[in-house]
Amino acid sequence: MLRWIRSDFPARHRLPKPFRDHCRRTVILLIALLSGLSFDACGGAPNALESQSPGNGECVVLLHGLARTRHSMEKLADALQTAGYHPVNLDYPSRKKTIERLAAEVIPKGIERCEAVGARRMHFVTHSMGGIVLRYYLAGHKIARLGRVVMISPPNHGSEAADALRKNVLYRWFMGPAALELGTDSDSLPEKLGPANYPLGIIAGSDYSFFDAWFASLIPGEDDGKVSVESTKLEGMADFLVVPGTHTFIMTDDDVIA
Repeated sequence: MLRWIRSDFPARHRLPKPFRDHCRRTVILLIALLSGLSFDACGGAPNALESQSPGNGECVVLLHGLARTRHSMEKLADALQTAGYHPVNLDYPSRKKTIERLAAEVIPKGIERCEAVGARRMHFVTHSMGGIVLRYYLAGHKIARLGRVVMISPPNHGSEAADALRKNVLYRWFMGPAALELGTDSDSLPEKLGPANYPLGIIAGSDYSFFDAWFASLIPGEDDGKVSVESTKLEGMADFLVVPGTHTFIMTDDDVIA
C-alpha cells in the first residue's frame, strides 16, 4: 500500500493525488493511534497489591487514558506502593462507552476498592482522558475523604487533534464514542464541566514523538503531540507543571512520578 502512495511511483500506475493524500493521512493516523495502544491483556480484577492495607492509610486510584490499559500506569503504581500508598490501578473500556457511562461505572469501583482496605483518604492520579472521566464524576458527586487529584496531560479544553479527526471513519470506529466528546468547541464535554473545586495539580508535556508530528502540527503553541499545554490548564487548579514529556509516555517519566 505504501508503494502505491509514494509520489515517485510511475505516473501511469499512480493513484489520483487527492486519494494519495487521503491514504497518507490514513497511514499516519493508524501509526499514531496504534502507538498509544497497550497491546497487553486487559482485565478489571484487582492486582495483588490490592489485598494489602495502605501503609500510610491513604489510597490512590489511577485512571489510564484513551485506548490504554492499567499496564500503562504500572510504573506509577509501583512507585506509589513503595512510598506507602495503596494503589488501585483500574482498567476500564475507554473505547467502548461515553464519558458519562465510564464515569458512572469506573469511579465508584475505585472508591469501593479504597474503602475495602479502610483508607482514610483517597487520591486520584489520571492520564489524558482519565482526567475528564474523573471531572465528569466530580461535577455531580462528592467523594468522602477525597484527598488530592493529579491530572497528567488532561485535555481539559479538548484537543485540536480530536477536532480534525472526528469525521474520519477510521478514527470514529477505532477510538469510540468518548473520543468524539473531546473537541475544543464551546459545546464539547470538557468545556461544560466547570472549574475544579477540589485540590488539583496538573502536569503537562511540551514534547512530542515522531509519530505524533502530524497531530502536533494541528495544535497551537506548546503541546505533547495530542494536547496543548494551554488546554491542560483548568480554573481552580492549585499547582501546574510543564515537563519535556510526550503524551504517550509522560506517565512513565521519572520526574513526573517524583
